[in-house]
Amino acid sequence: MQTIFIMVKCELGETYKVADQAAQSIEAVSEVHSTSGEYELLMKCFLDDGVDIGHFVTEEIQRIPGVRDTFTIITFKAFT
Repeated sequence: MQTIFIMVKCELGETYKVADQAAQSIEAVSEVHSTSGEYELLMKCFLDDGVDIGHFVTEEIQRIPGVRDTFTIITFKAFT
């Protein structure tokens, strides 16, 4: 299992719609948090081993209407 975090920048006024769609329709998205700063959302995703992260981000997350930009953080080990 691969764990990634995706920071999402949304179009103005679209943050809640993007968050709802990601949380409800993308199985790999386990959590969606609103954040302050340059990005509006932080998504925690669990991907099966062998799933191409780039393909997942570009085909699943970036295609949500209202997503303007993403920044992906790939993790290696969870300590808790």
